[in-house]
Amino acid sequence: MGLTIIVGTQWGDEAKGKITDLLAQEVDVAARYNGGDNAGHTISHQGCTFKLHLVPSGILHPRCRLCIGNGVVVNPQLLLEEMAELTRAGIDVSPQRLKLSDRAHLIMPYHQALDGAAERARGDSRIGTTQRGIGPVYADKAARSGLRAGDMLEPDFAPRVREAVAAQNKVLEKVYGQSPLSPEEIAAQYAAYAERLRPRIADTSLLIHQALEAGQEVLAEGAQGTLLDLDQGTYPYVTSSSSIAGGAFTGLGIGPGYPTQVVGVAKAYTTRVGAGPFPTELTGPLGDQIRGTGDQPWDEYGTTTGRPRRCGWLDLVILRYAARINGLTELAMTKLDVLSSFHRIPICVAYELDRHRLEEFPSRTTDLARCRPIYEELEGWERDIRAVGTWEDLPLEARAYVEFIEERVGVPVALISVGPEREQTIRRQ
Repeated sequence: MGLTIIVGTQWGDEAKGKITDLLAQEVDVAARYNGGDNAGHTISHQGCTFKLHLVPSGILHPRCRLCIGNGVVVNPQLLLEEMAELTRAGIDVSPQRLKLSDRAHLIMPYHQALDGAAERARGDSRIGTTQRGIGPVYADKAARSGLRAGDMLEPDFAPRVREAVAAQNKVLEKVYGQSPLSPEEIAAQYAAYAERLRPRIADTSLLIHQALEAGQEVLAEGAQGTLLDLDQGTYPYVTSSSSIAGGAFTGLGIGPGYPTQVVGVAKAYTTRVGAGPFPTELTGPLGDQIRGTGDQPWDEYGTTTGRPRRCGWLDLVILRYAARINGLTELAMTKLDVLSSFHRIPICVAYELDRHRLEEFPSRTTDLARCRPIYEELEGWERDIRAVGTWEDLPLEARAYVEFIEERVGVPVALISVGPEREQTIRRQ
């Protein structure tokens, strides 16, 4: 009994939603600890596909209670729309089941306006943000000028909103030459959101602490991935929050004293969205083959933005770094089935930098941009594995691929996904 943290080991988009959904069957509480609606988790179950941006992926399991933690930044409009969509699908998202931390910061329209204006002003130096206001709201949080969900409980919430909009209008007008936003309209809009969200606002830190003290299982769900972490990622091509396992403790308001396991989710290959270095990237037909055509919800296109993901071979330098930074206790490998059509499969085992072999992930992004991958090739299995249900029934070449990763990373692969459905997952003892 204790805490399980799910973390992405690459640049996000590792299919964490499916793994979270799978493990949530066995827990009492599922809690999201970082990011905002710039992240998206796609879950396929019984022929239905759900794309979640703020609601934790444990939502499909009726016994699971849900928390959106203080480390998350929340666009109230999108949260309400997401809950409405789930309600229409017959899923319980009542206030008794889904709670929002009173310390979670609110994304305002001026955050989105500032995000877009700043990205346009960067010109060719754009960092590839989703322009959903994530960076600016975290900046307000650090500057101690943000609005939090708990402010929605206060009688003067609307005046606070008007004051905040008026202050940010000065930046939009004077710095970026943008038209001002209407303080009155936004205040009225957010007052209406507050009326609907108030029954859900709670001290989620206390709720999670009480669950752990009672011996219950808590699942902490992260967004993005290790290399998008604000401190440990490929800065400045990163997100604005702590997406590594340590972020679960600050993002949920709990201490590290509970029994904890850390499940790192990794694709059988590597992808990233947006700008920044990517040593194993494939820009030709092989990359297109991995990406898919976009006809299926599990093809490599962003859940939130729809942008085509950059695709490349698996990078074990990254996985070893993620294992160290996160303290991984096990790996969950996703999308192994995507590699089924390849005769030979290269895996990056090290980098070459200035004629030297580099085994460790470089701390400076400028060095990573100069790294060239060193590959070892493994035999492909060239057969459909989507119906395989046990480790023993996997082709020998597929098992060798997984075992090679285990050996080189030093972390056991406990789960292997061979398709988008929950049932298309192999559990290893």
